[in-house]
Amino acid sequence: MDARSIIAKLRRREVPTEDELRWFAQGLADGHVSDAQAGAFAMAVCMGGLGETGRTALTLAMRDSGEVLRWDLDAPVVDKHSTGGLGDCVSLLLAPALAECGAYVPMISGRGLGHTGGTLDKLESIPGVATVFPEDRLPDLLVRAGCMIVGASAHIAPADKRLYAIRDVTATVESLDLITASILSKKLAAGLEALVLDVKVGSGAFMKTADDARALAQALVATANAAGCRTAALMTDMNQPLAPSLGNALEVAEVMRVLTGRAGGPLAELTAALGGDVLALAGLAEDADAGARAVADTLADGRAAERFGRMIAGQGGPLGFVDDWARFLPEATVIREAPAPTSGYVTAMDGEALGLAVVALGGGRQVETDRIDPAVGLAQVARLGQRVEAGQPLAMVHAAREDAAAAAVAAVRAAITISPDPAPVPALIHERVGP
Repeated sequence: MDARSIIAKLRRREVPTEDELRWFAQGLADGHVSDAQAGAFAMAVCMGGLGETGRTALTLAMRDSGEVLRWDLDAPVVDKHSTGGLGDCVSLLLAPALAECGAYVPMISGRGLGHTGGTLDKLESIPGVATVFPEDRLPDLLVRAGCMIVGASAHIAPADKRLYAIRDVTATVESLDLITASILSKKLAAGLEALVLDVKVGSGAFMKTADDARALAQALVATANAAGCRTAALMTDMNQPLAPSLGNALEVAEVMRVLTGRAGGPLAELTAALGGDVLALAGLAEDADAGARAVADTLADGRAAERFGRMIAGQGGPLGFVDDWARFLPEATVIREAPAPTSGYVTAMDGEALGLAVVALGGGRQVETDRIDPAVGLAQVARLGQRVEAGQPLAMVHAAREDAAAAAVAAVRAAITISPDPAPVPALIHERVGP
């Protein structure tokens, strides 16, 4: 086999065989495939597609290009993945809640991408918390707390790491087949038995329309199930932030309010819904409704909070974090209101613009080498359907400098639409895709 013949087959709109895709993925991992050949491969897939069989074969090939974690445990191994949104800190709630419901959760997460935040960045806003560990430490971490949230090592799906970098500079990121293989190769390498996917749709999501989100959800669910991992997806709304805060430490604070019984709302509701589905898939609940109730109970009675504290301590964080979390989280030096320019109802938000405002404050990365300021972001963001009066805050801007705060205030006011009359508010969960 050689790269040129595989690329030529794709150019002719023919799907390579399973062996050919496996060879190509290994070549990506070990360097036998050049950057030029990887770019040509990505463009050919983007233009012609692979179909369901080819997509599954590429996903498994990329999974097997590196280490596949194996667990010898007495309960199902499960996880959740989100396609990325604003104020989406569900992972920090769901991992300990699922562990408390009897599952093991080896959550391999990522960093911020574009206008959306990253779970690892949020977790690292807690002093001392580490998210990178040698692979021989992972079993001990998982058994001690029942859950862990860590980054993928260089040995997990190395073909994806190489191909993703190529896609980023060759305008091939949007390929449904390549997105599916990228997401699932890393998740399946974690040795999962069940997986629930949160596919976001709306102004703050990568998928802006229901049709695009549904196509991605269907591709992910079909491929993961074909690969032997019981999987379902929820299409969820991202026309407004899930939590009322955007930014790393600010979102951890929202998580702690839910875990300690001080808040609920959409964040807790979606956590229960996603958890219920994966518990049912794993055989730990009679059905998704029963699973959702079990997850909600762990949030309400403090068991998930205690489990979260064990995970934080196991990953190097403060032993007493859950009991005194506000003392440990960093705070911004400049806090300013973003006042509403007029009275009326909040009828729309440009979610991507809000996310980019947080990035500009220093809460995300403009380039890969940027350092994140964990304290900055937006808090108390207004909700769709809310009545506001002129001068009332649409959000509180947390910044490191006055000029950055002023720019964020202007961005927030431009991103939020206020109208004289209310408009319908989209449902939190649009639909379910899966078995």
